[in-house]
Amino acid sequence: MTTARRNAVVFLGGGRITGALLAGLRLAGYRKPIVVHDRHPRKLRQLRARYDVKVEPDLQRAIAQAHLLIIAVRPDSVRALLQEIKEARPTLAVSLAAGIPLKNLRAWMGRPVHWGRAMPSPVARAGRGLTAITFDRAFPAAARREIRRFFALVGPVYEIPESKFDAFTVTYSSSHGYHALDALAGAAVKLGLDRRTALTAAAHALADGILAWRESGISLQALLHEAATPGGIAAATQAGMDKSGYRRVVEQGLRAGIGRAKRNARRPAGR
Repeated sequence: MTTARRNAVVFLGGGRITGALLAGLRLAGYRKPIVVHDRHPRKLRQLRARYDVKVEPDLQRAIAQAHLLIIAVRPDSVRALLQEIKEARPTLAVSLAAGIPLKNLRAWMGRPVHWGRAMPSPVARAGRGLTAITFDRAFPAAARREIRRFFALVGPVYEIPESKFDAFTVTYSSSHGYHALDALAGAAVKLGLDRRTALTAAAHALADGILAWRESGISLQALLHEAATPGGIAAATQAGMDKSGYRRVVEQGLRAGIGRAKRNARRPAGR
């Protein structure tokens, strides 16, 4: 491949987050060249059929087409992957691997590559994602703007210090909403609602209430006061949840996630 053909965004890894980003990009009308590499032919066939992307089973040929390289493999696979591509010399690379710091990416690659990290949400598939990004100090300003625009196609983008990445990662996950929806609806079923009605009520409590907060400009505390009248049922429900340790449990969950992110950086290589 010649340098002139380095005009594609190349994803290394065809898993869930790649699929979510591709769906969001296509929804946004993105039609610039996209190439996906993965070890599993079935994944490549599915991605090509669903999102009309070019697939490349050969790792080196995929990288040779990269203007922007996106590392989208599991954290415990990153080091081995970078060792495989050390001779390829991509110039711009963004890792989506949780917990793997920029200093590790630089050391494992062993070549002068401009590195960034991004943490995009699977909700990107609907164009309502949220992405945190951070860059090496020497990352070119024009390339920073390009990458911010790229991820902005699938939702809001926040550039934050790398030191805040783990806290963002454990907080922003859409799994919180799905988990809360499942727990709230499950509790309502135990109180006598059928599953469908319970899900409708719980989804309104979570999704519609939070959307109202985002769109109204009213403070969260004011809306809490409005929704939970002192002495009322909602206030009693909130008090009961807090007394049972709701806030403490949420914090413990986030701390467990941060612990996992930190362990990701210390895992031995493997792919």
